[in-house]
Amino acid sequence: MTVGQLAIANGDDASISALALDRWLAAGAGERVALTFVGPDLRTDPWTWHRLAAEAERFASMFAAAGIGKGDGIFTLLGRVPALYLTALAAWRRRAVFSSLFASFGPQPIATRLHRGHACALVTTADLYRRKIAAIRDSLPALRDVFLIDGEAAGCQSLASALAAVEGAPPAVAAAADAETPAFVHFTSGTTGAPKGAVHVHGAATAMAESARLVLGYAPAAKVWCTADPGWITGVAYGLIAPLVTGASAIIDEGDFEIGRWYQLIARHRVESWYTSPTALRMLMRGGVELPRQYDLSSLRIVASVGEPLNPEVVRWGEAAFGLSIRDTWWQTETGSILIANGWNETVVPGALGYPLPGIDAAIVERLPSGAVAEIVAPTDIGELAIRRPWPGMFRGFLDDPERTAQAFAGDWYLTGDLARRDAAGRFRFVGRADDIISSAGHRIGPFEVESALMEHPSVAEAGVVGVPDPLIGERVKAFVVLKPGYEGTPELERGLLALARRRLGPTLAPREITFMPALPKTRSGKILRRVLKCRELGLPEGDLSTLETAEPG
Repeated sequence: MTVGQLAIANGDDASISALALDRWLAAGAGERVALTFVGPDLRTDPWTWHRLAAEAERFASMFAAAGIGKGDGIFTLLGRVPALYLTALAAWRRRAVFSSLFASFGPQPIATRLHRGHACALVTTADLYRRKIAAIRDSLPALRDVFLIDGEAAGCQSLASALAAVEGAPPAVAAAADAETPAFVHFTSGTTGAPKGAVHVHGAATAMAESARLVLGYAPAAKVWCTADPGWITGVAYGLIAPLVTGASAIIDEGDFEIGRWYQLIARHRVESWYTSPTALRMLMRGGVELPRQYDLSSLRIVASVGEPLNPEVVRWGEAAFGLSIRDTWWQTETGSILIANGWNETVVPGALGYPLPGIDAAIVERLPSGAVAEIVAPTDIGELAIRRPWPGMFRGFLDDPERTAQAFAGDWYLTGDLARRDAAGRFRFVGRADDIISSAGHRIGPFEVESALMEHPSVAEAGVVGVPDPLIGERVKAFVVLKPGYEGTPELERGLLALARRRLGPTLAPREITFMPALPKTRSGKILRRVLKCRELGLPEGDLSTLETAEPG
């Protein structure tokens, strides 16, 4: 049976919960381990399909008792703990719309996403609620229910008490979901305006599972580890949905990154497929090739990377450290699943993304003044990477934003905003971004959010934010600030602005440095020319941005 036939095998119910849970219970695999949670102290907590389904059903009953059902927004603000994954599965059981937020986000990006996502329920911790939600709760009238997995806070419910109240209740039956029923929203940053919520449907699960099988080697009982936090779509797609739908056994690490810890996890759990980020790999590379040789990593068959360009030197280090070529993969929040990659049994060429997966029509195009695009067929010519719609994992639009949805397409082509080229063998190679999005440690950061936070300070008249190359994290966020009359750009003011940004945005989005300027470069219409700021920072000619466009990050 192919992944594409799974919905048919489950009758009328094409929901993610049916594919990920019910199907395996019906097949007699209930006692196999589906997810293994590894605590900060390295203690393990294995969850079988039977346990996972039973607990997800309890969560679904809890949401049903709260009146939460089809189309309602259920959010999490948690680390990689069981409650996050159970909330997602229960939301899909209820046909609600799930969304996961990074616990590292500050109150401002959290409030924006909760508001735009129409959150009516949130599952979080008492500490995170007090530090990041309590002060903004009044600005979120739609947020009716907050469930705390620990502790207490005014206006919140204890998750344990809410679950106990529905103990023994009949299953929270929901209408069957078809492939087009909305399942989850992931937010992606834009260069202007608030973050965009990309809406994905239950049918996207088949594309995630099939791509995981082809590229990452996911298969029944295979030991897999996707290190991404579910705040990224990668963590949901390849850390939760794809493992459960393919029948793989996934490792979920609740602890923080530490080189020795990661190698120990791979060795102890006999990980076969490891999906991580270039930033993490570059941090591991700092430990050299001798450290990984101290661990038994012989179980590894596939190491793959996502989130930013994979530097060729990392590929070469992987060959020396693991005896394996690290495989780059290309996809976006909007695409929903891996679209371009080297298959798990194909030869890796350092610096190349690989080829489109079966059924994916990708091209290099240039935008025309008419709004249409023309395909570039000459090898090595740089253009914008475009994908012809439809494809199974494609987002169905940006939430409540038909205008921005329309702008993402030119006819049947989805315009990715990524500059790329094909080599003589037809492989796709990433060149850079065509817009001002910052890629930092795998995060896509929109300058608008950062600039808006800095503008809250009474001294700031204008702010422009760019990403500048960083050898470890790809790009670091840098801000250029114009002060109001009467203020001076002192080190004390810089520290104050950086502290404000960290409080509002959290360390993930906040700038790491600030340069004070008398004025920002602008177009005649007044739009900040961030690319000119970036050229000045890098010492590139401002009148010729081609050098910047083709420069590899880091």
